[in-house]
Amino acid sequence: MMSKLRLTTLFGAPASEADFKEVYQQELPRIYNFFRYQVGNDAIAEDLTADTFEKAWRNRERYQRDLSALSTWLFTIARRVAVDHYRKQRPAAPLEEIAELPSEDHTEDAAQQREDIARLSILLSRLAERERELVALKYGAGLTNRAIASLIGMTESNVGVTLHRVVQFLRSEWEAHP
Repeated sequence: MMSKLRLTTLFGAPASEADFKEVYQQELPRIYNFFRYQVGNDAIAEDLTADTFEKAWRNRERYQRDLSALSTWLFTIARRVAVDHYRKQRPAAPLEEIAELPSEDHTEDAAQQREDIARLSILLSRLAERERELVALKYGAGLTNRAIASLIGMTESNVGVTLHRVVQFLRSEWEAHP
């Protein structure tokens, strides 16, 4: 894992491909999971993740380490990529179709997991766009409430309260419709 010092100084000078590869490897899972929660489709999430890192590489000289952490800068790019994606087109497949994704594992547990993912995707699709984004940032990308707040311009407590309400809604809907 890259040290904090290295992260904060990475783009002080033009980043080498090796440096950027380290950033890519460290942040890839979080960015990808953010998109998986946002779009509910692995292939689209992969494409959007690739777009995000391509834009970051091309614009690496614009990163200002005194204004934000590198991860915040990357998630800002990712959020813009997501907005552009939704502006260009509607999702190619409804979230309900995630249950029909092929799986190599045909056990009962895998079938139950696919059913649970489909149910969760349906519930997530009922949320407002801002709420879905908060869920994607918190549970998909694994960001803290503080990081989310600075990223989207909410207070940390507002992020926490909103997420709590969303989780309560999702739980109640999950239990009401088994």
